[in-house]
Amino acid sequence: MHHSRLGEWQHKHSFNRDKKGLETVTLVVVVITFLMMIAEIFFGWLTNSMALFADGWHMGTHAFALGISVIAYAIARKQSENARFTFGTWKIEILGAYTSALILGMVALIMAYTSVERLLHPLNIIYNEAIFVAIIGLVVNLVCIAVLSRGSASHADEHPSHNDLNFHSAYLHVIADSMTSVFAIVALLGAKFYSLNWLDPFMGLVGAFLIGRWSAMLLKDSAWILLDHQNSSPLSREIKKLIESDGDSKVCDLHLLQVADEKYAGIVSIVTGKRYPVEYYKKKLNKVHELTHVTIEINKCKVKQNKYSLD
Repeated sequence: MHHSRLGEWQHKHSFNRDKKGLETVTLVVVVITFLMMIAEIFFGWLTNSMALFADGWHMGTHAFALGISVIAYAIARKQSENARFTFGTWKIEILGAYTSALILGMVALIMAYTSVERLLHPLNIIYNEAIFVAIIGLVVNLVCIAVLSRGSASHADEHPSHNDLNFHSAYLHVIADSMTSVFAIVALLGAKFYSLNWLDPFMGLVGAFLIGRWSAMLLKDSAWILLDHQNSSPLSREIKKLIESDGDSKVCDLHLLQVADEKYAGIVSIVTGKRYPVEYYKKKLNKVHELTHVTIEINKCKVKQNKYSLD
């Protein structure tokens, strides 16, 4: 084969979309929340408010998780043309999501431990300052939600099928962080006006539970992708149906590897009694828009008593 013809079959392995816009808005939110994190942790310690202290650390994990997302976006973008990444760099983003989930789980345990300790050994709380800073924290969270929502909407306009786990997990984290801020405000108000001093560390436990639950969900979703876990998906059934529609070909082996958001590389092994070319099957699979890279293996066989046997 001439080298000039080889280029006709070669193509890039950069399957992921350009996400510079998502990377930018995420970076903006990281800076905002990092500054607020410092303020909440400092005033939580100064006023002896466990709910405010926990909210500050929760915002810190939020900033850290988003920071990992930004780094993952940047590395995936800069290494997108690196041929050593056989199926592209999208899984760098998923690895970032998995890493942030692990750290969030550890922080949830620390928060739960500290809250129980405050339940057993309560401290005096300076309510007015604590409530003021908690309200500021909630406002900052709402601003972050608005920034992320706008960035996501802009990206979705360009890519209607947008389903970015890295960005979606960060967005859910901001929502959870806002809820924790609300819990802190409720706890401080209850303790100040109704002498419900136990409510403050109790809300710290609630915040720890929310972080732990979110961490478990993100760990599960990202781990399945990293491990190439496959279920009997509609995509697999659609591929088999198209390949076997001629009444002769049979799919004897099928592997789907996710290489980007809603994009897959497929390795299909086919048994057939006729001499169909590879292009025949690739034309069938052109209808499957989720497939971005397909490798097809054809095994010729003879048909005996309605059963296939390989030559």
